Amino acid sequence: MSKKIRKPIKNEKDFSGKILKILSQSPNKAFNYKQIAAKLELDDTKSRNQIIKDLKILASSKKIVESEPGKYLVKAISQDYYEGTIDMTSRKTAYFICPDFTEDVFIPTNNLNRALDKDKVKVYVYNRRKGKRPEGEVIEVVERDKTEFVGVIDIQANFAFVSTANPKMYTDIFIPKDKIGEAENGDVVLVKIEDWPKRADSPFGSVIRVLGKPGEHNTEIHAILAEYGLPSDFPVEVEVYAQKIDTSIQETEIAKRRDMRDTLTYTIDPKDAKDFDDALSFKKLENGNYEIGIHIADVSYYLEEGTILDDEAYQRATSVYLVDRVVPMLPEVLSNFACSLRPHEEKYTFSAVFEVSPTAQVINQWFGRTVIYSDQRFAYEEAQYIIETKDNTIPVDISITGESYVVADEIVEATLKLDELAKILRKKRMQNGAISFDKVEVKFNLDAEGEPEGVYFKVSKDANHLIEEFMLLANRKVAEYIGKQKKAFVYRIHDEPNEDKLIAMQTVIAKFGYKIDFRNKADISKSLNALMEEVNGKKEQNLIDTLAIRSMSKAKYSTDNIGHYGLAFDYYSHFTSPIRRYPDVMVHRLLQYYLDGGASVDEETYETKSLHCSNMESLATNAERDSIKYMQVKYMQDHQDEEFLGVISGVTEWGIYVEIVSNKCEGMVRIREIKDDYYTFDEKQYALVGATSNSILQLGDEIYVKVKNADLVKKQLDFHFLRRAE
Repeated sequence: MSKKIRKPIKNEKDFSGKILKILSQSPNKAFNYKQIAAKLELDDTKSRNQIIKDLKILASSKKIVESEPGKYLVKAISQDYYEGTIDMTSRKTAYFICPDFTEDVFIPTNNLNRALDKDKVKVYVYNRRKGKRPEGEVIEVVERDKTEFVGVIDIQANFAFVSTANPKMYTDIFIPKDKIGEAENGDVVLVKIEDWPKRADSPFGSVIRVLGKPGEHNTEIHAILAEYGLPSDFPVEVEVYAQKIDTSIQETEIAKRRDMRDTLTYTIDPKDAKDFDDALSFKKLENGNYEIGIHIADVSYYLEEGTILDDEAYQRATSVYLVDRVVPMLPEVLSNFACSLRPHEEKYTFSAVFEVSPTAQVINQWFGRTVIYSDQRFAYEEAQYIIETKDNTIPVDISITGESYVVADEIVEATLKLDELAKILRKKRMQNGAISFDKVEVKFNLDAEGEPEGVYFKVSKDANHLIEEFMLLANRKVAEYIGKQKKAFVYRIHDEPNEDKLIAMQTVIAKFGYKIDFRNKADISKSLNALMEEVNGKKEQNLIDTLAIRSMSKAKYSTDNIGHYGLAFDYYSHFTSPIRRYPDVMVHRLLQYYLDGGASVDEETYETKSLHCSNMESLATNAERDSIKYMQVKYMQDHQDEEFLGVISGVTEWGIYVEIVSNKCEGMVRIREIKDDYYTFDEKQYALVGATSNSILQLGDEIYVKVKNADLVKKQLDFHFLRRAE
């Protein structure tokens, strides 16, 4: 029998990191080498000697202190000990994100020590070798970013494992038999991590909800919501509370408000909208100017602070717009009925009313609570028809009523004048350096069961811009009114673009013959707008739109007003959508409080709320994006035998990403699937190069593809490469 060889201890030179971890976890306790060896479960002489040696080295480099002979404490502050967040890759390694480092610190798999993606961690950073990326080891998970995960359960005799489709989740989750609940083998479940024992390879958890069978429509939609911790229903007690609210219009309340029921007022919204946040009113004044009212649902009248309804709305912070449904911030009794500015109904509103000159100059402004009566509801398509034709008869194929009808002359006149003024406002914004991103939105025609029957693209036209400009005007003027008083407020801010990302974008767009002018902030804005105009309608439009948006900073909510770069506004807030955004509710409350003469509120309280709202907005955006990807994959499942013309939208060492021109669905062609040559990735050209033919596959090239695999659970498309386009 051969002698059993003791496995060498992996990476013995790394004991210094493990020692620091042990000492850091008990910063007030001194340890000797025996206690450290016991913690590391090492009892061989060689390892103990290595620990003694590493303790001396750490002490001599002043990373730890010898508090008494042979006993050591970690220094309170170590230059190699940092706090930040983990950014996992799909290869089971990670990067440590910390403002103290100009480049991210690499964390190998064996140094993760149970840290998961986006966890807040403490990391020991090793001495850097010249020219090498810094490397570190997680020594403590300070705070989990999330403990609930969606995955498929695999049930064994006495236990189960749940594996997720998230490429950044590198471990499955162990479920003891008594915590499987109602789950059946193969179900999609929501699980909660409860513990991760020191010697366990996987965290321990419990099933908290069964979502259904993989691939089923409702299962996958609920899985998307659960993955981001977003709700799908309201708690019963919240629904009951909302149902009990008195939503009738009272004369006593009308008496406290500016009565604008006799002023021409109407709404323009998407044809499938149910929650109408905003309405416009229009009146000609004797001096030749116009009174334009931007009337917003007075949600804060019904949503009282400190109630369970308000707490629920704050936690949600936003409505979530998935492909086949809306998960509202407020229960339907408010979002679709009491607060919704429905036609031919009196409604309480919070308004910004402006006297505007024929050249779109704001002469006077007024903010306050009002009551309105909406004379008409339009879809964008109907308003667009009026703008384009100046005709007052809406044809049957555009009408949301299902039949042709005649629009009152005064509404046609108001719409045309508002369009004229909106175009002046838009032109001024662009001249001031605003950036126009009219990115094509992918939409689906769904049947009664929510199955995709077709794909279409939503493009903003004059009617969309009309509403947009007057909402921007109200948002800007409300923020300016409070901002100039130097009182704490909730702003919508947008920082300048990341120049490194713009330079990277320049490298890509140069392949198509475009360039960005980097001389100053104004020139960057102008050249980006010129670029957006130039690529409009071209095959590379969606790619370049996406790259441009990614180069921008993310807009967020904050009490620290730095202005809004993308809109070129010094002051900007969100005032116009309180049915679907909680920050707008806060803005309404603060505006009324300040109109009543209130002193400045506590800034820190509102900064905390602003951060929460920004975080929830990000989660909702991710869920919305996932639902589109899911529906694209579902749509492509039914088109597996068709050839599609696509544009190469990304190039990597493992293959090319291809976006189909006709429906914007994106998938991957693996490098090994391209059979007409042996291709390798050329980093400098950002292309795949054929070894024999030297032929190049690069961004923007058109190729024909066919669906190879459409995975609903992973929301992933794989394509066969067929041939290049002629």
